[in-house]
Amino acid sequence: MFQKQPIDDIRCYFGEKVALYFAWLGWYTYMLVPAALFGLITFLSGFSLFNASQISKEICEAHDIFMCPRGDHSRRYQRLSDTCTFAKLTHLFDNEGTVVFAIFMALWATVFLEIWKRQRAKVVLHWDLYGWDEDQEEMALQLINDPHYKLQRHEHSYLRSTIILILSLFMICFMIGMAHILVVYRVLAAALFSSSALPFLEEQVTTAVVVTGALVHYVTITIMTMANKRVALKLCDFEKPRTLSEQESKFTIKFFTLQFFAHFSSLIYIAFILGRINGHPGKSVRLAGLWKLEECHLSGCMMDLFLQMAIIMGLKQTLSNCIEYLKPWLAHKCRSMRGCESSDPELRDWKHNYHLNPVHTFSLFDEFMEMMMQYGFTTIFVAAFPLAPLLALFSNLVQIRLDAIKMVRLQRRLVPRKAKDIGTWLQVLKTIGVLAVIANGMVIAFTSEFIPRVVYKYRYGPCREGAHPEVDCLTGYVNHSLSVFYTKDFNDSVRIQGSEHITECRYRDYRNAHDHNFSEQFWVLLAIRLAFLILFEHVALCIKLVAAWFVPDVPQKVKNTVLVEKYQRLRDKYQRVQKMCSSPKSTTV
Repeated sequence: MFQKQPIDDIRCYFGEKVALYFAWLGWYTYMLVPAALFGLITFLSGFSLFNASQISKEICEAHDIFMCPRGDHSRRYQRLSDTCTFAKLTHLFDNEGTVVFAIFMALWATVFLEIWKRQRAKVVLHWDLYGWDEDQEEMALQLINDPHYKLQRHEHSYLRSTIILILSLFMICFMIGMAHILVVYRVLAAALFSSSALPFLEEQVTTAVVVTGALVHYVTITIMTMANKRVALKLCDFEKPRTLSEQESKFTIKFFTLQFFAHFSSLIYIAFILGRINGHPGKSVRLAGLWKLEECHLSGCMMDLFLQMAIIMGLKQTLSNCIEYLKPWLAHKCRSMRGCESSDPELRDWKHNYHLNPVHTFSLFDEFMEMMMQYGFTTIFVAAFPLAPLLALFSNLVQIRLDAIKMVRLQRRLVPRKAKDIGTWLQVLKTIGVLAVIANGMVIAFTSEFIPRVVYKYRYGPCREGAHPEVDCLTGYVNHSLSVFYTKDFNDSVRIQGSEHITECRYRDYRNAHDHNFSEQFWVLLAIRLAFLILFEHVALCIKLVAAWFVPDVPQKVKNTVLVEKYQRLRDKYQRVQKMCSSPKSTTV
């Protein structure tokens, strides 16, 4: 599992295109090691403050603070101290190290791509493909297959492009609509679990909804992947690409766009919308006027996002990999059982190869797409799930071997094709890197408690006029971050259990107690959140640009080798021309 890959042997048997895939996958897995270690350190650093966190202490000791009923499923007041365990768990991934880790991952993504470009340049030079022209190669193959082949010129149709754009936007809207269906499911599931006979479901409705919602999202991703692939192929055929390489490029862009919304639309909803459009106690926003919209976990929306990421990525790296290997293995076994054995050794080998699973043009494409989605989970929203690189590392160590076994033993050999890079996938990786900076900045600014903690520490807390060694600067933060709602303002306070002994309850928001409008703290926080988002993204993007400039795409050794080869060819050509010009002309008598 930890041996070096025989890239040259792979190239000799499968061709350069497959060899570059394994070279890239191997380098990606190698580069995941520092990211996984940093993420693990960030996560474990929360354990050092598991019991020492001032916020966790205040929550665990808040026996006299009652939280307002959350949704229609909870018709009772809950003590804030009941969320003590979840508050401690949330601090494992929502701590001060999260910001540093997010900036590190932005730098890591850039360094990974830049060093991969250098690795690719070395490999391509070793294969003598540095100056290879793909268009010329395809035209040569067409002429070999058909001597009467006519050149297909570049064409562009605005009408066809408009139709494709409209259809693509329709599919994207459909993907976003699927996220809304998941929202409806979560609302209905909350109502269903609240009336369950199981005590655990009744007490942990939010956790159960998040877990089952993640499972439903995974099933939706699996189904929509097959639908997206068919739609992308149809759109690509309608666009009428000129060459096979152009067809692959256009198909890559369309399929990745659809897959991105299928995988991340639900995460975007949880990170930036969940719990922010619900209104407030006494005046809640309801779905179809009946069911109250779902709220974040009592410990914050970061817990919801963490669970969603952990479940989906865990299933993608375990169950999907098992299915990906078992499906061709079972198909190969079934095809082999239907065939009869032959006594002729040569004929037996032919039949064995015939019973291997068939391959198609986009067989390697599926492997790349799977890795792109994993790379997206590893970088986008990694601030909410620092263990994502570690899971990806373990998965890739197995994935490399499974792909090799599948291609060698279970499938027919792919048609060898030349290539000098991974094509459009490099642009996809760059796009994911930029999206990761934006998403992680927004998660830290709007989803985590990092900004409210910092603002309270230096503006409202006991350390606003200077540090006091005997007092923690976050003392009183929990009480400051919870708004007050008077129970007499409930329209149906009689139905709420324990309402006769409680005059006020608390909820997560920054609102005034008398009119429930947003308080001054809310607007101050919003301004600082926006300022932090702009600053974070600019700093992270500048770091990416500096790293891209600092690490050359092509090593100097490769550049010098190519330069020497150009010089020798030019010198040889010049000498031949000079020799022809200086030779005496033959005369005829």
